[in-house]
Amino acid sequence: MFDTISMIGLGYIGLPTATIFASRGKKVIGVDVMPHVVNTINRGEVHIIEPDLDMLVRASVSAGNLRATLIPEPADAFLIAVPTPFTEGHKPDLSFIESAAKRIAPVLKKGDLVVLESTSPVGTTEQLADWLAQARPDLSFPQKAGDGADVQIAYCPERVLPGKVIQELVSNDRVIGGMSQKASEMAKTLYKTFLQGECYVTNARTAEMCKLTENSSRDVSIAFANELSMICEKLDINVWELISLANRHPRVNILQPGAGVGGHCIAVDPWFIVDKTPDQAKLIKMAREVNDHKPHWVLEQVNLNIMAALKRDPQRTMASIKVACLGLAFKPNIDDLRESPAMEIAQELAKLGCTVLAVEPHIQELPEALNLQNVQLITLDEALEKADVVCVLVGHNQFIKAKSQIIYVHSYIDIVGITN
Repeated sequence: MFDTISMIGLGYIGLPTATIFASRGKKVIGVDVMPHVVNTINRGEVHIIEPDLDMLVRASVSAGNLRATLIPEPADAFLIAVPTPFTEGHKPDLSFIESAAKRIAPVLKKGDLVVLESTSPVGTTEQLADWLAQARPDLSFPQKAGDGADVQIAYCPERVLPGKVIQELVSNDRVIGGMSQKASEMAKTLYKTFLQGECYVTNARTAEMCKLTENSSRDVSIAFANELSMICEKLDINVWELISLANRHPRVNILQPGAGVGGHCIAVDPWFIVDKTPDQAKLIKMAREVNDHKPHWVLEQVNLNIMAALKRDPQRTMASIKVACLGLAFKPNIDDLRESPAMEIAQELAKLGCTVLAVEPHIQELPEALNLQNVQLITLDEALEKADVVCVLVGHNQFIKAKSQIIYVHSYIDIVGITN
């Protein structure tokens, strides 16, 4: 049924998914708007860090099952995995999905399946169907034709953990929300190409809300841990010991606090619920506000240490202070900087006028937002030697191994608890 698959968007989800299909013998056409991404993949190389992905891409390209292009081409199934950020005021930005719809519309044909994978506000799949119908009035779509539509449309979000994407794409269950029963069955058949987990079928709106609910639930749990860490600082209590003791209760499982919440999912998705139902989503909104505030609280702690360093030597100025930020990624052992609280903290420290020594072992150069005169990307050893204040922002394995070195630094702040 699906000999050729088109993946629209070749980022952290799109490329691994395209590669998994290709590794199962499907002909996959990857589409991206960035020439660098397209050229890199066509060389059999990758532009993102994910265990085993480089090997699979190289093998799939070499076998002729995967190629990338800037322009969509005809296929039997189109999977859309493009960003869904928010604009000012936490309003969902669906422009990338709209653009993807308009780009694939000219090459759609009778019998095709379109699956939206991007995490989206409730109702987005229906909006996608409307955009496609407007662009192709010669074809019928499920919002009017149901099972008899020329082109079927479904929603099926990913549920993977960065660093384990390849493994979890295959093993994790999927929720499929078709705009018709036929769409759901077609999507189920498509994903069963590689999926070892179960496919649970529902309608598109429920599937959209399911993805948002999963990430909002995690956000609320993280907010509790982050708020607890700030309370414990005020009460002079070791939050790591406290959580360890509390978690000995058979029905308590408190998460570990951090610098905030990052990534394109958990830091963004709850706002989609708040935007749709602001009067009802009170707890979800409050959790978002707690987690968004945590980087500012971290900055306050770092600033206290900076002021102490200046007080010890009144001859020094802010420009002479060096603050090491250990980690820029939004979570341990990956290179993904999207919505990273560590990035926000490093940027704000740079604005203070001190020198920021950024240590991020998973990137080769500073992102544009930190490409500033007073920010340096250096090694861990250099940072520990030069810094007046060390701030552990991400629990990378490299930092955990260096625990004994970090605790001997004159002034350090451990936001993620690797030294406890």
